[in-house]
Amino acid sequence: MFGPIFLIDPRAGFEMVSPLFRLRDASSARIFVTRHRTRLVGRRSILDIDPIGVSFDTRPYSSIIPVTAVPNLDPKLQRDFATEIVRTLRQRGFDALWAGGCVRDQLLGRRPKDYDIATSAQPDDVRSVFGHRRTLAVGAAFGVMIVRGPRGAGQMDVATFRRDAQYSDGRHHDAVTFSDAEHDAQRRDFTINGLFYDPITEEVIDYVEGQEDLRRRVIRTIGDPHERLSEDKLRMLRAIRFAATFDFAVEPATQTAVTEMAAEIDIVSGERIGQELRRMLTCDGRRRAAELLLSTGLLAAVLPEAAGVRPERMIDVLARAEPISLSLALAALLLDCGDAQQAATACRRIKITNRETERAAWLVENQTSLCGASTALWSNVQPLLAHDGAMELVSLHAARVALGEVQSADVGYCRERLAWPADQLDPPPLLGGDELIRHGVPRGRIFKRLLQQVRDAQLDARIGDSQEALALVDRLLDL
Repeated sequence: MFGPIFLIDPRAGFEMVSPLFRLRDASSARIFVTRHRTRLVGRRSILDIDPIGVSFDTRPYSSIIPVTAVPNLDPKLQRDFATEIVRTLRQRGFDALWAGGCVRDQLLGRRPKDYDIATSAQPDDVRSVFGHRRTLAVGAAFGVMIVRGPRGAGQMDVATFRRDAQYSDGRHHDAVTFSDAEHDAQRRDFTINGLFYDPITEEVIDYVEGQEDLRRRVIRTIGDPHERLSEDKLRMLRAIRFAATFDFAVEPATQTAVTEMAAEIDIVSGERIGQELRRMLTCDGRRRAAELLLSTGLLAAVLPEAAGVRPERMIDVLARAEPISLSLALAALLLDCGDAQQAATACRRIKITNRETERAAWLVENQTSLCGASTALWSNVQPLLAHDGAMELVSLHAARVALGEVQSADVGYCRERLAWPADQLDPPPLLGGDELIRHGVPRGRIFKRLLQQVRDAQLDARIGDSQEALALVDRLLDL
């Protein structure tokens, strides 16, 4: 039996934590949330979440945590709250610093999305300082507490300085030992993520030469790269993502280790691989991400269908596709995989949402369907442009114009039609099944054929009203 089940949906921008049920596995949780989402999240704006798209992280924590949704956050309030946590812990005699990604982002001139605080205070100390009502013991066994802030400031992870024991499963540490800031920095993945910052004195604390690597624009592991990547195989993908996101180089020894260990990524769950791919393939540096995935062998390990005959061509399409989505990015990489079924299989392996899987497969299936659109019958083109994925399909074709595979006139024609009002692009059908029955047409397979032929005639402006549609039906029945 699991403890509380954490439901995370990055697309909806929230993390929901529910202790309302205890289930045997994540699959059961998925079914449960699908059936009971109203009771779980109440009448919040996230009520319409696609439960199939939720990723499940079952964590063996005993705390009973109320259902919450992350509100819209104010960056200034976040920063002020993170500073206040440090100040409060200091006043109670503990060391406390900002840690990790927020320090890196600040030094890169980026606005941190969130703040992590590292401290000498242990979980019970954190709870004593901030009180039971404001703290959540989500990972007390590993030294992690959540401290709730005022409205608009969100909540902060407050973690005790620690050393990690061995990672026997290649993903999670077996145990932790509380330590100090220097040893806490040594356990982290990359030097640029091993920095601390004192918001009171505005001083950077660097035990791992992370500032130098930021200046050099390099992704480098802390310590021996093979050892550090062996601890958590997901770090191989994280190295690629950071390099792509920040337009950094991967330090040669680190890249060599990733290449030599790429096949071991299969120990990582499909969900976590999918989350990393989502972030790197939809960022501005996605070409860089795909090139590094290809050169290190990680692409063949996580998406073997994409590492086929012409991967460089697919990377070109990926880089040119705008506006990008995960479905479009995967479709670009999977253009030469064979067919829509193989594309769907690849997407299901990395556990993206059903909707994204179906969309990527549809894009692969229709990758040439708009070729010649500007001279084709409207009835042949309209169903594609009326589809929910039409914008992505046109973007996919537009990306291939530069490769000489698609005529720019076809793309321009489709974009012009997509700008039409909805009732012009996809007008209501002139006839339906009920009208055919009232007209005396016997039920059967003929219904579908008749309705399709009437619809084609309507779209091609050969008929204009229901009377003309019924007259066409009569002529078709006489054939």
